[in-house]
Amino acid sequence: MNARRAALGALAGLVAGYVGVPYVLAQWANLGVLRAGPQSRRALALTFDDGPDPVTTPAVLDALRGAQAHATFFVFAGRAEAQPALIARMLAEGHQVEAHAVKHVHAWWRSPWGAWRDPGDAARRIAAVTGRPVTLHRPPHGAYTLATWLGQRRAGLTGAHWSVEGGEWAAHATPDAVRAGLLRRVTPGAVVVLHDAGPGARVTVPMLPELLDDLRARGYALTTLRDLPGLRPGTPADVRRRAFAALDRMFDRVGGIRPLGDRADTLFRVARIPFPLDGVHLDDGPAVPRGTPAVEFHVNNTLLVDQGAARSMVQGARDLALLARDLRTRPEYADVQVVYCLSALWPLMARHGFHTVALPPATTARLRLWANILRLGHGSPPHARPPQLSIMTRGAFLHRFG
Repeated sequence: MNARRAALGALAGLVAGYVGVPYVLAQWANLGVLRAGPQSRRALALTFDDGPDPVTTPAVLDALRGAQAHATFFVFAGRAEAQPALIARMLAEGHQVEAHAVKHVHAWWRSPWGAWRDPGDAARRIAAVTGRPVTLHRPPHGAYTLATWLGQRRAGLTGAHWSVEGGEWAAHATPDAVRAGLLRRVTPGAVVVLHDAGPGARVTVPMLPELLDDLRARGYALTTLRDLPGLRPGTPADVRRRAFAALDRMFDRVGGIRPLGDRADTLFRVARIPFPLDGVHLDDGPAVPRGTPAVEFHVNNTLLVDQGAARSMVQGARDLALLARDLRTRPEYADVQVVYCLSALWPLMARHGFHTVALPPATTARLRLWANILRLGHGSPPHARPPQLSIMTRGAFLHRFG
């Protein structure tokens, strides 16, 4: 019995070391792997897997050319060899061509030998077609084992993951649903994964032109991975940052707070709640009783830290206009009487016309602690100034921003 337990324990340890540890470090934590750039510039990278396909890839290239957009294609070695003209077109039109695989098999189901050899074999064969070095490798399904990780390093390749997945390969996916989902979730610095071949192409091809138009209308530059500002392999500091951002999102779910306009790339998140304070008087109106229907907005901390105060000031005015639109059009906001924010950014809010009110000491201490915890998670120094209330009546807000 002891021998059996020892054998099972050894097997479990082997599996954890071969699959579990690489999964956590590379596939989840993205240590040493490209995942997303900072949100400091309004740019994102579209990436396409599984091509080239002689039927669907040309339509993807046509859409990109029409939008003057550039992308990164992670291609199969055999398909690249079979379609050198498509590879040549990708390069001629300013796109980046990198390695996906020789075999499209999940790394967990491959032999260690096969998983180890695949990144290097794919890179060599693709480089022979492009005439250029291959520097990036995205394993099928983004999946890693120890052999995959070692194979990348043997070949001098950097792993390339993603931060936003289109999901257009799913059987129930439709062009409109995929486009809407992407527009909700994209942020500056995002790496988006789509497919120019295989099951996902049936959705990507009809969806892509309108998606590109929408992203351009939002002011995004659509770049290759090599040109995405600030993109670099992940570090432990990036894991900490993502963990704190996830903690922030968890509190949003608990508090019913959602991204403004249902878009992750806006500067604010909002919630309709009863006004929580007593004794607040405004210069342009009467006292605001506790319980008054209100919209509270919160700052998107990651975007604020990455953009800095000057850029955020410009985007803030634009996004407050989006909130004004929601106040006019969303039924759940029909009875809202005030719009307010509790934060240390009240000088910026004051420049936008908000009335500033000091908060009770206990509220100030609680908000300052939470804000500085989040700033620590993002690698920023704590705020010296205390948080205050920034508030505006509905009428004044719509007059100014709507």
